[in-house]
Amino acid sequence: MGHGGPFLLCFLALCNFRSSITFLLTGRSPTKAPVMSSTRIYLIPCLLVFCLAVSCNKNETLTTESAALSYGDSVFYVSEQSSDQLVSPVRPVTGSYSAFPDGLEINPSTGVINVSKSEAGMRYRISFKNASGDSSHAFVVISGINFPDKYYRLANADSVAFPVYNADPSRPMPAGIFDEDKVANNSGCAMRTNNGQINLKESIRNGLFGSTPKNDTRKDFEVKYRLDDRSGKALNKIKILLYYYDSMADVPTDLQQTVREHQAMTFQPDNTPILNMPIASIAAKPRPPCIIVIGH
Repeated sequence: MGHGGPFLLCFLALCNFRSSITFLLTGRSPTKAPVMSSTRIYLIPCLLVFCLAVSCNKNETLTTESAALSYGDSVFYVSEQSSDQLVSPVRPVTGSYSAFPDGLEINPSTGVINVSKSEAGMRYRISFKNASGDSSHAFVVISGINFPDKYYRLANADSVAFPVYNADPSRPMPAGIFDEDKVANNSGCAMRTNNGQINLKESIRNGLFGSTPKNDTRKDFEVKYRLDDRSGKALNKIKILLYYYDSMADVPTDLQQTVREHQAMTFQPDNTPILNMPIASIAAKPRPPCIIVIGH
């Protein structure tokens, strides 16, 4: 039966509804027609139920399709394989796919994620919309580390930058090797090679920001690391950016705005951002994280 079949049946059923009710109450048709058979009496309500079921099933199908966005898991790990590591939706559906924040390499037509080319250590919200306008979303994490965008006030004994594993501050950091090629440490950045923690006071003593740190001094590094987790110690990396300022009053407005925007792009384990901000007002990219040292 074509798409119009159920609706035709509904129309015919409704046309006969008045006659059916009259007969059930009086035993007579309002037009004095011969008494309807019991089969016809029962057929009309059944047709009505059938029509309603078809309509509900159509809506349910759309809802199920739009709500079915899933990748079979929520955390994906980098690997040492020679080809790109790709992950597809469990139920591929034609439509439009996008991700927030920037950093997840995703095919906008198929939703296929390229784990190998995505920024690790971030939680991403993937949005999907089909041709009918139905939409849904899913959250995924590309396994790795990240550093919070934060002001570290040395005068308040806030002098260690702790990396966050798999976008969840409560998760313990697995064993691993950090700053594998010693690029950060050789430049004065005191990063522990067994846990990735950065001792900022020690970094200053090492001359990271010069013999006498000056306002708006900045250093950036690409840190290579390996984690003893489901990645099998595959090589991973993160770029970090460190700033020095004498006081909070010296931090420029545009950098403060960047920190707020980074926080608005950082999803917590409950899938809410650290800081609520309209997406349309966010201009910055989530990487590299800003580690801002306040000397006094």
